[in-house]
Amino acid sequence: MITAPVEPAGQEHEQTRARYPDEQGFVERDGVRVFWESYGEGDQTILFLPTWTLVHSRVWKAQIGYFARHFRVICFDPRGNGRSDRPSKPSDYDESEFAQDAIDVMDACGVDRAFCVALSKGGQRGLLLATQHPDRVAGMVFIAPVFPVSRRSLRLRMLGRPIGRKFVTRPPLTKRGWGKYNVHHWTHGGYADFVQWWAERMLNDPHSTKQIEDAVAWSHDTDGTALALSAGGRVAAPATRRDQTALAKRVRCPVLVIHGNKDRIIPYADGKALAKITGGRLETVVNGGHLPQSRKPVQVNLALREFFEGTPRRDSTVHRSDGRKRALYISSPIGLGHAQRDVAIARELRGLVDGLEIDWLAQNPVTRVLEAEGERIHPGSAHLANESHHIESESAEHDLHCFQAWRRMDEILINNFMVFHDVAREEKYDLWVGDEAWELDYYLHENPNEKRARYAWLTDFVGWLPMPDGDAHEAYLTADYNEEMIKHIASHPEVRDRAVFVGNPDDIVDERLGPQLPMIRDWTERNFEFAGYVSGFDPSALGDRDELRASLGYRPDEKVCIVSVGGSGVGASLLRRVIASFEDAKRAVPSLRMIVVAGPRIDPSSLPSPEGLEVVAYVHNLYRHLAACDLAVVQGGLTTAMELTASRRPFLYFPLRHHFEQNMHVAHRLDRYGAGRRMDFETAGPDAIADAIASEIGREVDYRPVETDGARRAAEKLAELL
Repeated sequence: MITAPVEPAGQEHEQTRARYPDEQGFVERDGVRVFWESYGEGDQTILFLPTWTLVHSRVWKAQIGYFARHFRVICFDPRGNGRSDRPSKPSDYDESEFAQDAIDVMDACGVDRAFCVALSKGGQRGLLLATQHPDRVAGMVFIAPVFPVSRRSLRLRMLGRPIGRKFVTRPPLTKRGWGKYNVHHWTHGGYADFVQWWAERMLNDPHSTKQIEDAVAWSHDTDGTALALSAGGRVAAPATRRDQTALAKRVRCPVLVIHGNKDRIIPYADGKALAKITGGRLETVVNGGHLPQSRKPVQVNLALREFFEGTPRRDSTVHRSDGRKRALYISSPIGLGHAQRDVAIARELRGLVDGLEIDWLAQNPVTRVLEAEGERIHPGSAHLANESHHIESESAEHDLHCFQAWRRMDEILINNFMVFHDVAREEKYDLWVGDEAWELDYYLHENPNEKRARYAWLTDFVGWLPMPDGDAHEAYLTADYNEEMIKHIASHPEVRDRAVFVGNPDDIVDERLGPQLPMIRDWTERNFEFAGYVSGFDPSALGDRDELRASLGYRPDEKVCIVSVGGSGVGASLLRRVIASFEDAKRAVPSLRMIVVAGPRIDPSSLPSPEGLEVVAYVHNLYRHLAACDLAVVQGGLTTAMELTASRRPFLYFPLRHHFEQNMHVAHRLDRYGAGRRMDFETAGPDAIADAIASEIGREVDYRPVETDGARRAAEKLAELL
């Protein structure tokens, strides 16, 4: 087990959401404003109730995007956190006040009746809603509910009761363990210590680093004073087994209880008891902790939907009678490289499997390539949250902390997996192919019972790696993610029917997956098959280079320099830097013709355009222009660099700062091929770039040959599954 170093508490990075509210506002009662949000539309409304004041409505981020596609979804921040007010009296935090807030929000949104979902302490206000306003509650879901009927829960309830104000005014006898659960500690400098301990106790599931960070960050959107006031509020009923049981017996609506059997905050026995008393169904999250909606969102989401719809889940209702095979292809939207190689593989796969139909679950900019190639994009793709936009929002000037950006994309990834799940349960496919579709691979391993077709995984790198200037915590995090991957594959080898590495064993970096973990190459060779590199085209098929140049409008007497940064908007800073070098480069190379390809996500008009420079938008089949050029200036992405390597063209490449894949995995592969000249954006100003252009343009190269049968080899491995 990898041990985590201490990470100081800090604010959550402002993450890109999977979905933003359609409406938002405030309700106000007795001078206290409560903030609400509404998403989607539908005849049925789902109201996600706030839990303890410690966190706000972002605690439902793994649910909102999914359910807003099928229902209307409403949530609101609790008093004391988020964008709601922080009233100053303990009585303002009575559970009855929270329950009335829910009614006020429903009224403000024009909702007469809703399914209500309560988490932890929200279970008490859920009981109040269901018993005092039965006409407003269509059904009640309790997740890890506070329902103190077991001996252990009653003892814990006593820890938090302000008996004679002693709990409020006296310091704890110990600041270890449950001694931290103390108002004096919260309000006398120990709040950060408490919330870190509490988050780790709530999320005791292994490999929960991101969820713990979220919980800590949300806790710092309030403070110890507000939390102390909330601890003084009255619960729904006196904390006795008899009174709690009597309250639960009054619930008449349908009930679902979801509880992890390893919950270290609220005993699993309490959830079982609530389900039994109310006649509800119990959904057990095996080995789950206190926040299963965050840590086990697929199981929770599917259980919720079945409850809301009142019918068992439907699986693959569309069947083909003509015997033709169908594949669903999920291509990573980060850049355009995956699209080019996936189209090549799909083309070969159709040649091997008669009548094969392929649907694509994809988003911009990948869809630009697919549409140009006449591929069928599944309508469900419209519901995918945009990953490229998130990556762009995380970037600075030629700087993208790729690993952390990916971690902070968790809300988008669970949304997109649930889109995939909707598609896969409505239509029957014989094969799922995921080319670095991280959400698909991760959540299938987390939920192997959701696999209902053959599944193939493709990638061109294995292993998250810390950057050299990263701290001990970054090294811990990358190793923790790698360790979880290793466990997934070892525990559920049946999930991946094929794992294909796009490359060769020598392309793998000489690094370890983490302390006491295997070497990356050793582990990859044991768990993957190798297809060789898939360039998506055969350079020899392009014909004579002079003829190719002529067909593209390039004259024999000019030196063509193509500048491209791929399909995302991250490379705008590099484009501007290279453009700034144009005039010096032109003086050094009078025959220079520089063409800047902005790509599908950068507006060409946003870039400088000095006289003689050409700036164009997206160019389909850019590899043809790269094969014809005399020099290319590119980012550090694998696909474009390997297209240039295959075409044996000189190029300058600038890996993004803090992008571990470009700086380590890609750079290692290019070194093996002896390809390209690596440049440092931080030190290479316009004059240095101009000098490099002058020295490299038109240079004869001696690269290692790139195989041209990779797409065929990959397709053969996939065809075996059909």
